Amino acid sequence: MPKNVLGTDLATCSLSPRTGFYRDGCCRTGRDDVGLHTVCIQATAAFLDFSRSAGNDLSTPIPEYDFPGVEPGDRWCLCATRWKEALQAGVAPPVVLEATHISTLEFVDLEDLQLHAVEVSS
Repeated sequence: MPKNVLGTDLATCSLSPRTGFYRDGCCRTGRDDVGLHTVCIQATAAFLDFSRSAGNDLSTPIPEYDFPGVEPGDRWCLCATRWKEALQAGVAPPVVLEATHISTLEFVDLEDLQLHAVEVSS
């Protein structure tokens, strides 16, 4: 079982919209995931605008790929380097620590993730 940044079992990020490199709802990673889609975020309008301006439009639906588009409030598995870019730009979206893969720590400090953590309801 993959681990999260807290060292416990990786939780599901989102099944609606279905996220993750493997589209299984989890921010798992593997050899084919060159983008390292490991950070479970809760999207904000400011972040989605930033991502679009940085060349990764997550909010526009792409029906031919069965992609509904990400809306503010949706949870999504984001590339670790994109989250770090958003952090440096002052628009880092909130993070679900329990659903963020441990390999994220190769690129981002746990303290930065914790400062942007969202509470997970039981």
